[in-house]
Amino acid sequence: MDVPALVDHHCHSVVTAELDDDALAALLTESDRPPAPGCSPFDSALGLAVRRWCPPALGLPAHTGAADYLARRRELGAPEATRRLLAAAGLDTCLLDTGLTTAAGQPLLPLTEFAESAGARVREVVRLERIAESAPAAAGSWPAAVRAAIWAASAGAVAMKSVLAYRHGLGIPGRRPSDAEVIRAAGDRLRAGGGRLTDPVLLAHLLWTALDVCAERGLPLQLHTGFGDPDLTLHRADPSLLADFIRAAEPSGVPLVLLHGYPYHRQAAWLAQAFPLVYTDLGLTASYVGPRVAAVLGEMLELAPFGKVLFSTDGYGLPELHLVGAAQFRHGLGAVFSDWRFGGHCSAADAARIARLLAADNARRLYRL
Repeated sequence: MDVPALVDHHCHSVVTAELDDDALAALLTESDRPPAPGCSPFDSALGLAVRRWCPPALGLPAHTGAADYLARRRELGAPEATRRLLAAAGLDTCLLDTGLTTAAGQPLLPLTEFAESAGARVREVVRLERIAESAPAAAGSWPAAVRAAIWAASAGAVAMKSVLAYRHGLGIPGRRPSDAEVIRAAGDRLRAGGGRLTDPVLLAHLLWTALDVCAERGLPLQLHTGFGDPDLTLHRADPSLLADFIRAAEPSGVPLVLLHGYPYHRQAAWLAQAFPLVYTDLGLTASYVGPRVAAVLGEMLELAPFGKVLFSTDGYGLPELHLVGAAQFRHGLGAVFSDWRFGGHCSAADAARIARLLAADNARRLYRL
């Protein structure tokens, strides 16, 4: 089916420096470890998807072998390959999480240069934990300082994002920590030398403070859920662990957007059905599951309301991941609706309307684009 232009509601920027083959391949996995002997990230469902969708953008046939693909990429040069790959993704608008600034040890393109390469409109999503870690504050002034820092950082943003799942897990209490609890935890953190924010009290305070700012600014709050790199403990990233927080957050009216989800995408779909303020997506899952994309997308659509599911690539570092994410989504959506129509479950008009919602219209409505 003809899927309309896409609004990528959650992604990152890319590297345009020349990477050697191993450094480039390392960005085709969520692992931060070197591959096992005799193994390559290209030998994966994601690797198959890269070799299916990306070679034509560089003037090669689909399914070109990894060595020939990498040689062609070097021949064109990273800036030209980046431009071609991002342009081929056909992204209308990209909402970029600016919490990551490097990949493979190289700087990521600034927002304006990414927009030029992709031929897309670009808006910023700010990452909460980096803001809190950079906010200078004595323990007693931590609550006010963190709020002021979030307010300032979110001035031009379309959303905020938390990576609480990486720092502690999603099972936080459905109540705000008191100022006394926050000040005590901030004091402990400062005495330990600061650094990475992992204290559950401070993380809960950060999330509640962001919720307040989002309510005042009219912004959604994105949360990482599901799989990621080895820094994450997977069972603590199950989005159903957020249920108490979601119930407590309902009076705020702030939309909560559950990113990625896999292998808990069905839990995310249930939350989107059960709670009006919850939205969800598949994100990088659509790329990583390769040939199974239609099946996994279909599992999310079993329960999630069609007006609550968003498209994103979560592309990071390599422009291949933006192209693959877009192509996989289009292919998966087409396969799902072909099956539904063959079974008599929806009309052609239904399929076209729902595709527009998932591809762009839901994101435009949610983020007020």
